[in-house]
Amino acid sequence: MADKKKTVQRKRLRKLMRGPLFWIVLALILVVALGRISGSGATFTQVDTSIVLAEISQDKVDSALVIDKDQKIQIILKSGNSYQGSTHLQASYLANEEPQITELLTSNPPAKAWNVKVPTTSFLESLFFSFAPFLLIGFLLLFFMSNSQGGNRIFSFGRSKAKLLSKEAPKTTFADVAGADEAVAELREIKDFLAEPKKYQDIGAKIPKGVLLYGPPGTGKTLLARAVAGEANVPFFSISGSEFVEMFVGVGASRVRDLFNQAKEAAPAIIFVDEIDAVGRQRGAGLGGGNDEREQTLNQLLVEMDGFEANTQVILIAATNRPDVLDPAILRPGRFDRQIPVDRPDLLGRKSILEVHAKGKPIAKSVDLGEIAKRTPGFTGADLANVLNEAALLTARENAKVITTMALDESIDRVMAGPQRKSRLMTEEERRITAYHEGGHALVAHALPNTDPVHKITIMPRGRALGYTMVLPDEDRYATTRNQMLDQLSYSLGGRAAEELIFHDPTTGASNDIEKATNLARAMVTQYGMTEKIGAIKFGTGDSDPFLGRDYGHQRDYSEEIAGVIDEEIHKLIENAHQEAFNILIDNREILDALVVELLERETLLKDDIERIFAHVKKVGSRPAWTGSPNRSPSSIPPVGLVAAKPQTDSEAKAAKRLPKPRKPRKQSAVQPPAPVTPPPSSPPEALPETPPISPEQESS
Repeated sequence: MADKKKTVQRKRLRKLMRGPLFWIVLALILVVALGRISGSGATFTQVDTSIVLAEISQDKVDSALVIDKDQKIQIILKSGNSYQGSTHLQASYLANEEPQITELLTSNPPAKAWNVKVPTTSFLESLFFSFAPFLLIGFLLLFFMSNSQGGNRIFSFGRSKAKLLSKEAPKTTFADVAGADEAVAELREIKDFLAEPKKYQDIGAKIPKGVLLYGPPGTGKTLLARAVAGEANVPFFSISGSEFVEMFVGVGASRVRDLFNQAKEAAPAIIFVDEIDAVGRQRGAGLGGGNDEREQTLNQLLVEMDGFEANTQVILIAATNRPDVLDPAILRPGRFDRQIPVDRPDLLGRKSILEVHAKGKPIAKSVDLGEIAKRTPGFTGADLANVLNEAALLTARENAKVITTMALDESIDRVMAGPQRKSRLMTEEERRITAYHEGGHALVAHALPNTDPVHKITIMPRGRALGYTMVLPDEDRYATTRNQMLDQLSYSLGGRAAEELIFHDPTTGASNDIEKATNLARAMVTQYGMTEKIGAIKFGTGDSDPFLGRDYGHQRDYSEEIAGVIDEEIHKLIENAHQEAFNILIDNREILDALVVELLERETLLKDDIERIFAHVKKVGSRPAWTGSPNRSPSSIPPVGLVAAKPQTDSEAKAAKRLPKPRKPRKQSAVQPPAPVTPPPSSPPEALPETPPISPEQESS
């Protein structure tokens, strides 16, 4: 133990001696010491002024020296004379006593001589005081630069800050990645090229110079990069996009050059730049023009990426959740040849992610991860990892040994709506209003033909909500029909309709519901073309310039008359949905009251209890066929029948790939599936086909 302490002390001493502070302090000490030595001479005994004047009057002085500025007089006594054993005496005098001392020395001159000395600063001291301010300023500059650059790297701020993944660090592999099979397949090809480049070069194939991973936050882009690092067995340089940009001009470009030089020396190698939008944003964008330092860094990055030679074997992988703000020059082929979307996982992907994160956790045998996956539509991999972690924390808080379904249900609610607020005490009247509000949502959702099942109703405060109703789909959905949107409008306003029907005095709790309904109705009119009066026309360009902010970036490309028509259509959709919800509640008033009674008693109802209460709800019939125009009559011929898709196992999928393809396949129209419209649980609820609509009872402002 003592040896270890000595070793640590030696290391600290060496580190201190290498720093600039040690040498500056040493120089100051040397200057002061030399000044003292140069000014030192014979030692004089300090005595009273009257003693010195008496010695001069009695003619016992051999020589005298009057020091003007210091107001001192030094005398040397004649041989044979001394005072207290000393022949060298010194005394001080007042500033106005110089004439008296001069007159006394003139009338009683010493044997040798006397003199008046005006003291001057020594050369070393004058040199020190001349350069001391500059030394102090230089020391402070070096000190602050050292701290900003992390220790003693004062003169290396132009070097790259990329971290080289060590071989001893725990490795992440593709086995740790779930729910992103397509992205994993694309990145396996990168790994294979680095391992066996000759296989690709023999047939003239060129591996992509850059790979861009883009997608919503939390979908696993950085995890995929770590998996590539663990699988490739090549040097892996990792850096954040923000680390390129500094306050000094030219530092970012210097770091880019240094990073690529290091990678080329270690080739084959991989460079991973996380959050590349920090340095790769469009040049010259925004109200105030571009940032010169950031643009110089981007220019250097463009040159380095496009300057690769065919056999350098250096691949750049970058990740971002804002591909729309990247400069077009960095996205072109030859730089980022391959762009891989990493989207939210589907049902099977969520189950696989839960299985990966459940490793090492004591999960109860009764827990069905497939059911948990069904309850979490729209969740990303980070959300699912947080769900299991919250369940583990809740289990440890209760001193339990295994994670149960109840803990997982609570953790899902915590991730979606926030922690339960047990300290918030509601009056009985507020609890009854909340129960009718949430009961109105649930009843309208159950009565409509195109809504998802109601899984949960609660009037327990959680997060900012006084209660919420959870509506979940039975399967993943990537497109939403007009009737589904109309039903969503109706059950979004079911809570407000219940307050109007029962209490005749609505509250502010429906503010979030009104916002959701308005956003959805506006999207139906201006984006999806789902009204007859407007037609299939898109109004407004919301992505013209992402650097001007949301409000500035939105441009209205239609006239005031069209704006009035849009407002009328939005009002019409909202009013019809509101009236539909009101009528449903009137037709099922007794069931609504029964639901409220159970909610007030139990506070939370789950799917089985809800289905029992809603067993006799009067369902709403289907809406008439709609084509968007009275001139387009719907066809009476039904669509072709559906064939249930059989899920393939891995072995069946491989066998299917080996089968010969038919020589003359039937020509079919290539219908592109619409882009998924599933928002994350925390996103604005314009369209929520998968995300359970939560109707928070917000506090009145």
